[in-house]
Amino acid sequence: MKQQHIDRINELSRKAKAEGLTEQEHAERDTLRKAYIAEFRQSLQSQLDNTYIVDPKGNKKKLEKKR
Repeated sequence: MKQQHIDRINELSRKAKAEGLTEQEHAERDTLRKAYIAEFRQSLQSQLDNTYIVDPKGNKKKLEKKR
């Protein structure tokens, strides 16, 4: 996510605390937040997909999803 989008989320959050938001600003903030969370989850999933556990014998085992 671009830094300017993150800055806009922060700006809207500060404004919401100080004076409140209009309906358009609420919608914009919600859209930006959802995009940020989706990108964060994708990044975390990618990191976990490339994680290996090394046992004391030095064997590598790919981290598996819980079912």
